[in-house]
Amino acid sequence: MTTPPFNFKYSAHIPELLLELKISLAISTYQAGKIIFISPKDHDHLISLPRTFDKPMGFDIQENQMVLATKDAVICFENSKKLASHYPKKKNTYDTIFIPRTTFHTGQVDLHDIAFTPKGIFAVNTSFSCICQIDTQHNFIPKWQPNFITDLTSEDRCHLNGMVLKDGTPKYITALGTTNTPQGWRENITKGGVLIDVTTDEIIFDQLAMPHSPMLYKGTLYGLLSATGQFVKFNTENKTVEIIKELNGFCRGLDIIEDYAFIAMSKLRKNSSTFAKLSFAEKANTAGIKIIHLPTKALVGEIIYTNSVDEIYEIKGIKNTLRPNILNTTNPIHKMALSTPNETFWAKEKIN
Repeated sequence: MTTPPFNFKYSAHIPELLLELKISLAISTYQAGKIIFISPKDHDHLISLPRTFDKPMGFDIQENQMVLATKDAVICFENSKKLASHYPKKKNTYDTIFIPRTTFHTGQVDLHDIAFTPKGIFAVNTSFSCICQIDTQHNFIPKWQPNFITDLTSEDRCHLNGMVLKDGTPKYITALGTTNTPQGWRENITKGGVLIDVTTDEIIFDQLAMPHSPMLYKGTLYGLLSATGQFVKFNTENKTVEIIKELNGFCRGLDIIEDYAFIAMSKLRKNSSTFAKLSFAEKANTAGIKIIHLPTKALVGEIIYTNSVDEIYEIKGIKNTLRPNILNTTNPIHKMALSTPNETFWAKEKIN
């Protein structure tokens, strides 16, 4: 019997936990070219919905809006609960449906983290080593670069990746190096990482092991050290790094909801000489999600993919959502989803 694609196994109580938190999970896997929603079908079972996108990377979800960075575009979605319940292929199934509404053609600038801000959409432009703003008149507008970067050029000089907002403005950024030469960060890829305060240009932490996925939760800065497989707390006042959990794998992608940390795990690339040297190289042979309870630091559950998914970039919890759907721009069904300020329609069918 052939195993279906995107098959996964999971700890028995995870469906109940997601129901209790009233969330579904969303992950991006650029390797598989998918956004995947994972939802509790009932107290005992999870269900997954994969959708195809071209190299999906960072994404952000704020209330009824979602923004996604892809290979050469940024796509904005709007959620409509009325359109969700009347989805033609499965009526009365979904409580959320993200419909593509706007596409910004950025070109191949290797966007990583992306976020809604009061001033618009901001993203980490890894190729040009900057934080940029996405708008309708340009491919991107550069807004900030580390002070060790001397030029705005498409050379990925330090591999910027993670971005944290504070009060709606970029506050912290992670990078894999402080080099100012094309791909220079690769020379010390596993030990040259930094965390920078965007507002002061200060390097707060250095010699980090491939930092990714920084985030603020209840005023505390958390993140992942991918090369050592550690979930950590960054104490910015005394400049110390506290290890919360040893994950024994390549971690990248973090969200924290009601004291539960959801951490995405990736397989190590077998043909990578760099990754082969990592301490957990032989153990990092699966991709999935680990769930850590912050107060106790306990591993409370796992989701493990048995096929199709090898590398994950981002993970987010979708709050107050138990069965989400998302449409891409390649399937023409998205053209049937119509909305006005007062009404919604599927094709010629008016939805009251």
